[in-house]
Amino acid sequence: MPTEDDVRRALGAVPAPDGAASLADSPSLSKISVLGSRVIFSIETTPEKAGAIEPIRRAAEAAVKAVPGVSDVLVALTAEREPGSAPAPRPAASPMAARGAREAAPGAGTPQRPQGHSGAGVPGVRHIVAVASGKGGVGKSTTAANLALALKKQGLRVGLMDADVYGPSVPTLFGLHSKPEIEGKQMKPLEAHGLKIMSIGFLVDAGTAMIWRGPMVMSALTQMLTEVAWGELDILVVDMPPGTGDAQLTMAQRVKLSGAVIVSTPQDLALADARRGVAMFRKVDVPILGLVENMSYYCCPECGHRADLFGHGGARAEAQAMGTPFLGEIPLAVEIRAQSDAGSPIVAQDPEGAHAKAYGGIAELLWKRLTEGAPGRVARAIVIER
Repeated sequence: MPTEDDVRRALGAVPAPDGAASLADSPSLSKISVLGSRVIFSIETTPEKAGAIEPIRRAAEAAVKAVPGVSDVLVALTAEREPGSAPAPRPAASPMAARGAREAAPGAGTPQRPQGHSGAGVPGVRHIVAVASGKGGVGKSTTAANLALALKKQGLRVGLMDADVYGPSVPTLFGLHSKPEIEGKQMKPLEAHGLKIMSIGFLVDAGTAMIWRGPMVMSALTQMLTEVAWGELDILVVDMPPGTGDAQLTMAQRVKLSGAVIVSTPQDLALADARRGVAMFRKVDVPILGLVENMSYYCCPECGHRADLFGHGGARAEAQAMGTPFLGEIPLAVEIRAQSDAGSPIVAQDPEGAHAKAYGGIAELLWKRLTEGAPGRVARAIVIER
C-alpha cells in the first residue's frame, strides 16, 4: 500500500503555487490522508487564484495516481476568502446548466415541474434541499433516504447526496459499497431504486476515521456537488451531518439551497437543538420548508397498543411556535429500522405500506412548497476568519 512519504516524493516533482521549491514543500499543501489505496489532500488558495492553480491541482493528481498502489486520488482546491475581500466572480453558465434551465414536459401522473426557476447552482439540478437536524440520533439519514425515494415515486428525477463526511450512512442504507467510476473529470454517481447517489463513504474504506479540518470538509462537499455527473434532476436531497458547522455553512455558501427540512424527535431536548438548526439556516437566508417529527410514537406490532415513548406532538407545536410548516410524523417502527439496516429503505421495500405512505405525504407537501414558490435566496458569501 502507498504511504504518505510515497505521496510526498511524487509531489516533489509538482510546482508549488507560492514560490516554494515544490508542492511537497509548500505550506499550501494540507495534511495528506492515505486511506488504503485512496489518497486525499487539498491545496489552499483563494477564489481569485483558483483558475490559475487548477493546472497545479491536475499535475498533483496525475503525479500521485502514478504512485504504485494508488487507485484513487481526490485533490481539492480550498479557496477561503479573507475578511473584507470581494467575492470571486461566478463562472459563465455551462451547456449543461443551459440544458437544466429548459423544462421537460410533465408526463401523465408526474408532478408539475416549476417553470422559470433559475436553478440551484449545480448544472442540471432544479432544486437542492438539505435534510438536517440539530443533533444526531434522530433518524435524519433514514428520513432523507426514504424522502428521496418517496419523491422518486411521484415521478420526479431525484438524487441523494450524503454530506455527512464524518459518519456517512447512505452506503449502508442502500447497500452500496463500490467506488464510483470516473468519466473525464467527473465521477458517476452510483444508482439504487432509480436514485442517483453520492457519498464520501464510496471513496474511503469503511470504518475509517475522518479526521478532517473545516477546509477539507468544504473541499470534499464542493467536489461532490460540482464534480459529479448528476445529469438533470428535479431535486437533489442532501443528507446533512447533525449540528450547525462547516458542512452547513459550505452548502449555504456554495449553492443556492431551495430550502431545508429539519428532522427532530418529539422530546424537549431534541427540539431545543432543532430550534438552533432553524435559526442557523435562517441566518444564512435558507428557507425552512418544514419540520418532520421522527420516532413520533410506537405502535406495538403484536397488540396494536400505541405508546408515546419520547412524548408526542412536540415538533408540530414547535413548528407552529416558529411559524414554520409542519410536514408530518414518522413512527418508531421495527420495520423502518430493519429495512434500513438491510440496505433497502422501507419506501423501496414496501412502497404501498403505511410507513411508505407517511413518507409519501411528507414528500407531497415538500414538493408543493417548492412548486408554489417557497421564497428563494441567493447564496451568501461566508468569510472564514483564520
